[in-house]
Amino acid sequence: MRYTINHRPSFSLLEVELSQGEAIQAEAGAMVHMSPTIKMETKAKGGVFGALKRSMLGGESFFINTFRGPGTLGLAPSYPGDIEGLEIDGTLYAQSGAFLASSEGIRIDTKWGGAKTFFGREGLFLLKMSGRGMVFLSSFGAIYRKELHNEHFVIDTGHMVAFTDGLDFKVRRVGGLKSTLFSGEGLVAEFHGTGTLYIQTRSMDSFISWIIPHLPKGRD
Repeated sequence: MRYTINHRPSFSLLEVELSQGEAIQAEAGAMVHMSPTIKMETKAKGGVFGALKRSMLGGESFFINTFRGPGTLGLAPSYPGDIEGLEIDGTLYAQSGAFLASSEGIRIDTKWGGAKTFFGREGLFLLKMSGRGMVFLSSFGAIYRKELHNEHFVIDTGHMVAFTDGLDFKVRRVGGLKSTLFSGEGLVAEFHGTGTLYIQTRSMDSFISWIIPHLPKGRD
């Protein structure tokens, strides 16, 4: 699949060149532009039950759009940030809302993260993408990767985008109760194992906390 990612990292736009019969599946509402020769099909991926589970538990839209070439297609997330294209042959886990698009053959499901994720930014459920092909993830801020080789690594829960099979994590407090409540850091995810961790440079939660005091107050 031929693609380019333009205007990185703040206002990234994914442009894909689809050959005759080649297809890509994308989140509903992600299309920015497309050639008139491209055909679009909308359906509940995985059936009604699978789509409901992905929508209610994984933070993704109920419907998935499939675009079939030939032609050029432009896709973008609904918020400012980066887009990363990952070629996978196996399984990739991502935070809720990170999925933008993928090859047609990639399976998208939700995975129970266990009680360890209860206080995590990504919630109780993670997106599980499996198969062989391309996956495009979006983030709030720029995306960078950290390779782990049988080691531990700690990040703020609001900065996790995705991680590969072979990594696991637990959510814990950054320090004592006072540090958790007043340091501004809150909870962290401690990853361990061997694999790749994808991190976003900005946190949606932190941005919302910053912007709320600046919003105009309602009139009495």
